[in-house]
Amino acid sequence: MLAFPLMEPARRASAAGDLSRQDPITVVVELGRPDGRHAFEPNRLRFETGKLYRLVLRNVSSDPHYFTSDEFAARIFTRKVQVTQRQPDGREVTLAEFKGSIREIEVYPGHAAEWWFVPVATGRITDLRCGIVAADRRTHAEHGMVGEILIE
Repeated sequence: MLAFPLMEPARRASAAGDLSRQDPITVVVELGRPDGRHAFEPNRLRFETGKLYRLVLRNVSSDPHYFTSDEFAARIFTRKVQVTQRQPDGREVTLAEFKGSIREIEVYPGHAAEWWFVPVATGRITDLRCGIVAADRRTHAEHGMVGEILIE
């Protein structure tokens, strides 16, 4: 039988690479435009493996929007997704938190979600899109709401 030495709790908590101790790098993406155009702003994102990110998805339009990418989901470890709401006094409060594998987040008009993740695999991701169907029966992606993500 193999025996593994027990680590002291203090040594375990201060181990190098402890993601719970990293300060997140905040990246904000606006979903849609106030004038009604369908777009991600910015529509090109860059991340590095091993770093903790807090991706804030803020819907600034009057339509709901998706942030969807199967390729992105396959190359990251999701720590959590939070639904937040700005209070009249300016404070952000968390309304809900989700954990596990996430590949698509829908954000309603005037609201935001936070996706906390660590990239674990490099690559160029070209399937970022919004699949909401507009009144003309075309998706927001067909109207130009697409993007690219680079993980280095």
